[in-house]
Amino acid sequence: MASPSSSAADPAQHKYLQCLTNHSSTPISQAIYFPTDPLYTSTLESNIRNLVYASDSTPRPLFIVAATHVSHIQSTILCCKAHGLQLRIRSGGHDFDGLSYVSPSPFVLLDLFNLRSVTIDVESETAWVNSGATLGELYHEIAGNSKILGFPGGVCPTVGVGGFLSGGGYGNLMRKHGLSVDNVVDAIIVDSDGRVLDREAMGEDLFWAINGGGGASFGVIVSWKIRLVPVPETVTVFRVERTLEQGASDVVHKWQLIADKLHEDLFIRVVLIPVPITSGDEEKFTIKAKFNALFLGKTERLMGLMDHEFPELGLSPADCLEMSWIESVLFWSNYPPGLDDENNTAALLSRELQSIKSGKRKSDYVVTPIPKASLEGIWAKMMESGKTGFVFNPYGGAMDEVPAAETAFPHRAGNLYKIQYSIGWKEPGVEAEEKYLGDIRRMYSYMTPFVSKNPRRAYMNYRDLDIGTVKRGSKNSYAEGKVYGDKYFDGNFERLVKVKTAVDPNYFFWNEQSVPVLPGKVEL
Repeated sequence: MASPSSSAADPAQHKYLQCLTNHSSTPISQAIYFPTDPLYTSTLESNIRNLVYASDSTPRPLFIVAATHVSHIQSTILCCKAHGLQLRIRSGGHDFDGLSYVSPSPFVLLDLFNLRSVTIDVESETAWVNSGATLGELYHEIAGNSKILGFPGGVCPTVGVGGFLSGGGYGNLMRKHGLSVDNVVDAIIVDSDGRVLDREAMGEDLFWAINGGGGASFGVIVSWKIRLVPVPETVTVFRVERTLEQGASDVVHKWQLIADKLHEDLFIRVVLIPVPITSGDEEKFTIKAKFNALFLGKTERLMGLMDHEFPELGLSPADCLEMSWIESVLFWSNYPPGLDDENNTAALLSRELQSIKSGKRKSDYVVTPIPKASLEGIWAKMMESGKTGFVFNPYGGAMDEVPAAETAFPHRAGNLYKIQYSIGWKEPGVEAEEKYLGDIRRMYSYMTPFVSKNPRRAYMNYRDLDIGTVKRGSKNSYAEGKVYGDKYFDGNFERLVKVKTAVDPNYFFWNEQSVPVLPGKVEL
């Protein structure tokens, strides 16, 4: 931690520390980490989830502020503005392309991992959750207070709440209860002037923008008030696998036709990965399709739905497990079933990923079913690559009922499912990075005929710098931002730009894919 002696040894550090201290209403020195501090490196690296951004050549922050109070956030914003420093904001989640902790310009890292409190109000069925909490910590607190309340968040407990919610947020309750942002009722944000604003004070335009438009473009979101949703005491899960040799192509093709039309209580995700098989001395590949499901009810009712709508999967009661909603969260996170409730719940508090490696994510939306012959061509391309995997997430239900302009997140009715492309590797070095990035980019290019067009849409929480960036101080920031902005926000992009220009006209909150500003003044 910073101390007066270590800071005074470097005039620049002393200058920054003095500014931060002067602008904070509470003691801040113990929350600051300069590169000379013993805990600087461990604090920086503790929430790096992609080893691509952990190399010695990766730019590092001038200092880190691990805020423990809202005044630390205010002070950091004001001092970065005063000294012309870039600010990166990290809530401690996944951040696949590193925008929350890497910048090409001299920058400061504002880390929110200490701001992680969760307060549940069972009577009003709401909760306040700080941006530095993880989804697992949120679920843990909900389960500790109620067995019949849940939240439609993601299936990875280690995801940070701040970035997750501000980008839209989806999970296996989305067909029943919509996106996470469809269940946000208030928020606390610190703006570029250091003001602390709730929903009433910030106004409905800014509140709309941070619900799916990315909070880091508009300010630092300290906490969120969310609406909890009812869940039955007993839910059912299953995980069924099929390879190509077991008819996976037919089953996936049928899934495309019905997944968005199934009862809203049923969510079936498909994970597709190339896996090696041995034929004599020759190693070949096949495709394994994993059908992972959550059903808000018991097995008997689920079997009736599946036998009628999706008999091709061949689901049997023996494939199904009945459990509580909170146990289903653990099941979807690949924890072994059968742990007692105390151990199950405690596992959600871990902020450690099961494995950390280099990786890349990309995304697409599918609006018409992909023909079976084309699916088989995709499988061949996947096996040729041998690494890139797919996740198909179904739409329909509540996702079709919310208008596209209701929140900044636009991808609603008309989409059958969303694709996540993923690749990961553990080999070090630039050569390996180029190889694997080339694999996923070729796969993405191959998928062009089968996905949404004009624009080819993308999910903002799977940040993908391949689809466009905006340069700091660029005179063409609007045109550059529109390239990726239309993909992430579709018809909502122009409104987001107007909000951005009104609340942050000097473009203080900038990253390579932030919402750009218009020249001149904009009134909301």
